[in-house]
Amino acid sequence: MSAENLHVGVIGATGAVGVELINVMFDRNFPVGELTLFASERSAGKTVETKFGTKTIALFSVEEAKQCDIVFLAVSGDFAKEYAPQIAEGALVIDNSSAFRLNDDVPLIVPEINGDLAKTAKLIANPNCTTAIAAVALWPLHQAFGLKKVIVSTYQAASGAGQPGMNELREGLAAGLEGKPVPAEVFAHPLAFNVIPHIDSFQENGYTREEMKVTWETRKIFGAPDLPVSCTAVRIPTERTHSEAIVVETEKAVTPAAAREVLAKAKGVKLVDDPANNVYPMPLTATEQYDVEVGRIRSNLIFGDHGLELFVAGDQLLKGAALNAVQIAEASIAD
Repeated sequence: MSAENLHVGVIGATGAVGVELINVMFDRNFPVGELTLFASERSAGKTVETKFGTKTIALFSVEEAKQCDIVFLAVSGDFAKEYAPQIAEGALVIDNSSAFRLNDDVPLIVPEINGDLAKTAKLIANPNCTTAIAAVALWPLHQAFGLKKVIVSTYQAASGAGQPGMNELREGLAAGLEGKPVPAEVFAHPLAFNVIPHIDSFQENGYTREEMKVTWETRKIFGAPDLPVSCTAVRIPTERTHSEAIVVETEKAVTPAAAREVLAKAKGVKLVDDPANNVYPMPLTATEQYDVEVGRIRSNLIFGDHGLELFVAGDQLLKGAALNAVQIAEASIAD
């Protein structure tokens, strides 16, 4: 594939992730020669304003999509399962859904970790947003000190449920402030003025699928199939950017200072760790930022000199979705 004047297709271009995909490609000067935005019959023919100019949405067809060099999928897993393998007969497909993440023959890529896998694949899975944000912070620690156990608690924004989730949060906050009933259609319970320890469906082991994705996907990305990873995923009433409290037990002895030194040099990480001056990762500061903020680094009281505790915040529409997908595309054409 030539690294110049690529024909890029986006399926799901009007959704929250699709919009960010287009913006990220423009902002990073990705070599887009032609941009085609695909949609269903309902939206085909409409025009949308993008950073690449006014675009007319094309009616999706497999044959048209196959003519692209790269196709980003920002649609449901069911759509991806049906069409992604067919499109991949002609184009490189980067799928943002969960459809292929755990398939042995489909690479699951965070470019800072395993970007070389993008050079030979025709169908690539983009990780779950929570996994990608954690992985960027954990990988350099794993390389330096070896991860023995990982325990994650997440604080996930409404935008993890897309534009409908953000809309419901806004409507709920407005309704609550006026003393009216708070809606709960997108989420299992009202999210405004609340936190909900339930994201995705519950599994037989008592974890939700969102929580198990963090376990399964981290193991695959790290190439560590037996790494113990446990997660509790919680939806909170913020609009954008996920945060995570992470506890790790390490194989080698580790100090907070040593961890800071490693993380300060790590790709995709911004060290934000000055508690004395109230400086630490937060959704407000990490929103619309490419790097994942990492801070509150300290020795864990349980694991002592073989344990760390840290807090991370990352924009799940960027590193958790669109940015990571574009970085995968960049890795696929890199020399």
